[in-house]
Amino acid sequence: MGDRKLIQYVDELTDKEKSMVKKVLENYNFSVIDISKVRSSYKIDTNIGAVCLKRVRHNKTKTLNSNYLAEELDKNNFPYTSKFFRTKDNYLFAAYKKMYFYVVEWIDGDECDLNDIEEACACVRLLAKLHLSSQYIDTKVLKVKNNLKNWPRIFKKNLSDLDKIKKHIEKKRLRSEFDKVYKSYLDSFYNMGSMCLQVLNTADYYTLSKKANEQKFICHDSFYYQNIIKKDDTYYIVNLDNILIDLHINDLSKFIRRLMFKKEYQWDFEKAKIMIEAYNSVNKLSTSELEAMLSMIIFPHKFCRLGKKRYIKHKDWSENKYIRKLNKLLRYNEAQQKFLNDYLVYLESFDDFKENID
Repeated sequence: MGDRKLIQYVDELTDKEKSMVKKVLENYNFSVIDISKVRSSYKIDTNIGAVCLKRVRHNKTKTLNSNYLAEELDKNNFPYTSKFFRTKDNYLFAAYKKMYFYVVEWIDGDECDLNDIEEACACVRLLAKLHLSSQYIDTKVLKVKNNLKNWPRIFKKNLSDLDKIKKHIEKKRLRSEFDKVYKSYLDSFYNMGSMCLQVLNTADYYTLSKKANEQKFICHDSFYYQNIIKKDDTYYIVNLDNILIDLHINDLSKFIRRLMFKKEYQWDFEKAKIMIEAYNSVNKLSTSELEAMLSMIIFPHKFCRLGKKRYIKHKDWSENKYIRKLNKLLRYNEAQQKFLNDYLVYLESFDDFKENID
């Protein structure tokens, strides 16, 4: 995993920054040995091991949420995240010139290499454990956004936009290269979106949402390689700042969808299936959840967004940029169609699969 070594993200540390960091760290019960900057954080080597100093960028709520969640997860058999350090006066934050900082444990490992399917599966199992452990946490203490969306309504709105775009292009006397290519694929993506809407309605999405809302399901919402660290053979989730209330399958769907656009995956359903079954081995998925996931993964979000930028928001991009982005999407069109068909076949056999692993 040499290509994911954190050393590649180490930045130059200015004298001003070094002075500021040392001043902040005077509030803590450890001695500083060395300071380095990694991305927007500071790695501090101390007499008690490496720690991570972060600045509070917005308000303190996200950090308070992260600390509470990390403590509660640890009580619920999930020690796989960074622990927070308190100041000498037992505060969570240290102030410096109207800025606030906090310190967490530095997980001394490597960022995950998600190009490796086995590593991706290990990450998915970690996500499943996070979801399971978080279900026993009192979420009333947390001040987090409820992100449960009316996906059927959103899908309908996107399909309606595609209808408007098609009519708009048909009315044009002079059509650009983008117009011609986008329109030639419009029906195909519209049909895929319609199928997703149909599957989502069949999945009883509203019942799933109601349950998630009642039980206040916690999602990470930024579950990707930069927030997953491998130390020896153990995986850790870092950065709990963006947690929210949502369907657990949204975390999993987003993770799989992002990977499918990578050249190592290329909408190969067998690889998605391996990850789904890895998650299911830890946190059981219902048929309804699997059906809803299909819709979330395969709905042509990017195709709709690109059309909206061009024909509704009139984003000021060059013709070449629009064509380049469209071609990037169309590269996987056939593979996505096959993915959809393979997933539908899988759904039919899922009950048999569940019986075999139970």
